[in-house]
Amino acid sequence: MKKKNTPSLLERLGRTRRLRNAICEERERLYRLAWSWSHDQHMAEDLVQETLARALDKLDSLRDETRLAVWLTRIMANLFRDQFRRQREDTGQDTEPVTEETPEEAADRSQLVQHTREAIAALNDDHRQIITLVDLAGFSYADAAQILDVPVGTVMSRLSRARGRLRELLTQVHLNDRVVVPLRKRNAS
Repeated sequence: MKKKNTPSLLERLGRTRRLRNAICEERERLYRLAWSWSHDQHMAEDLVQETLARALDKLDSLRDETRLAVWLTRIMANLFRDQFRRQREDTGQDTEPVTEETPEEAADRSQLVQHTREAIAALNDDHRQIITLVDLAGFSYADAAQILDVPVGTVMSRLSRARGRLRELLTQVHLNDRVVVPLRKRNAS
């Protein structure tokens, strides 16, 4: 009689195949985060590649498949902190969403986006990471705390300081008395 707690060989192979596919599907999301942290295309690609390699190598350590995105992001955050932060350079840009706007509105939006990117790039690493995890990637405070391996209270205080610093940097730009658009947390779907 088989024990219920021990998965069969076929079940393990099925899980491995399913997780490998799911991990590969996370590549683009991981790249966007890596780029927002490093602002360097090659470093972001290296960071994602190393993250995926480590994840595939340590696949058996993933306990809850529903937490795959958090697990992968934590691996990447640890790699960034341990290996890639020292080599960081601020270069490159990512793409903007396409909208139907007048040329003036498009120019204003483009300028605002550029100033926001520059302000985020000017934040220290801890603040840039927390802003991108919570405000851009949409992770909860608890997930961000797990990814960064810090208490939830630390996430909340870093996020508050990061948002305040970002607000200061954007207010300094204040071109043509333009009102700075406040950051809002995306609704998680």
